[in-house]
Amino acid sequence: MSNYDLMITRQRKWMFYLLAILVLGAGFTPYPRIFLGLLLGSTASFYNLWLLQKKIDDVGEAVAENKKVKGVGTLGRLASVALAVLIALRFEEHFHIIAVVVGLMTSYIVILADFFVSEFKK
Repeated sequence: MSNYDLMITRQRKWMFYLLAILVLGAGFTPYPRIFLGLLLGSTASFYNLWLLQKKIDDVGEAVAENKKVKGVGTLGRLASVALAVLIALRFEEHFHIIAVVVGLMTSYIVILADFFVSEFKK
């Protein structure tokens, strides 16, 4: 397995662990609205991470085969963010909007944490 594939696997695993912690937080703490907002934002963020990794893999294959390179799916990722925010606004009694916005940033935090941990291990 290449380093890129190992990195993708690590990042997805970290996101799954984070989502599991958020589910537990929503179920067992007195702040379910905040944790549900974080869960909604983190779910959209995980989808965006998966989509970005898939598109980057497709771009890498296209470059290797000297094919025309497509974009990296910015419109699809923005649409998922808009959907998460619309859900949070529509069901405001269940989701905390600021927590959703913070949750949308979790994949970037996971990417940075994975980078620092892997560099520290070297």
